[in-house]
Amino acid sequence: MSVIRSAITGTGAYLPEQVVTNADLAELVETTDEWIRERTGIRRRHKARDDQPTSDLAVEAARRALEAAGRTADEVDLIVVATTTPDMTFPATASIVQRKLGAGVGIAFDVQAVCSGFVYALSVADGFVARGLSKCALVIGAEEMTRLMDWTDRSTCVLFGDGAGAVVLEPREGQGTKADTGMLGFALRCDGTKTDLLYVDGGPATTGTVGHLRMAGNQVFRHAVINIAEAVTAAAEAAGIEVSEVDWFVPHQANQRIIKGVGDRLGLDEDKVILTVADHANTSAASIPLALDVALRDGRIKPGDLVLMEAMGGGLTWGACAIRM
Repeated sequence: MSVIRSAITGTGAYLPEQVVTNADLAELVETTDEWIRERTGIRRRHKARDDQPTSDLAVEAARRALEAAGRTADEVDLIVVATTTPDMTFPATASIVQRKLGAGVGIAFDVQAVCSGFVYALSVADGFVARGLSKCALVIGAEEMTRLMDWTDRSTCVLFGDGAGAVVLEPREGQGTKADTGMLGFALRCDGTKTDLLYVDGGPATTGTVGHLRMAGNQVFRHAVINIAEAVTAAAEAAGIEVSEVDWFVPHQANQRIIKGVGDRLGLDEDKVILTVADHANTSAASIPLALDVALRDGRIKPGDLVLMEAMGGGLTWGACAIRM
């Protein structure tokens, strides 16, 4: 039976020029390069300029994704931006990206699921593309998490960085099997009873301020390993595949120990895991598309490869998806 699937036809990434090393952070808070690397695997992260809003990062990543796909901005009819750090309360950052790109009138909105945002946004855009409502969609994860840091809290400020990644989604005809190119299966979850484990202590309807990120690290770690592994298994089942069939695993780049814990729980070969956390740190919704772009451009991920992506963030939200490149 013939079906239409949404396929990734191009990727792009952008990281701000400023690099903040662990040694730089050791001058701000009581920490060391060794302490950070041993607990997280992070060596450095990127930080946006004060005059560089999230939309600027998103636009640069989007332009590179469009170039890779051989498309132009005037062909884009859907823009979904996953972000926790929008330029403004409103309009949506996607609207600003649409204007800055020079794209025509179309659909544009943001998705907020924190670190899980890109997986959530992919599932939303997949619905538009697979049902004929979009012919050329941009899905972007863009974050400036350093804006949310309490620079006196060494347990959180060392973990996060800024960046953006984007993919172009286009329709492709398939036969409804796991051999098809495109999105094969999703699993999305949220447990609102765990909001106090990872949150920002501000907002327009509460404090009237942006606030700072707060996290119960040990509890988040425990939930991450268990929940992510369950979602990956569920996404694989929805796709009609076994986890053992996967060519590449592209996880949310939160913490190297979490990634290893999930991989071990799933029985994944470490050589199949794409890791960028050392150089990017946790860029929230941007981390998966950033890592995907790295692995596509260096030739590790190739057309036809089966890829699993996963993430977990505040909410608690988590999810996974399987795609044939």
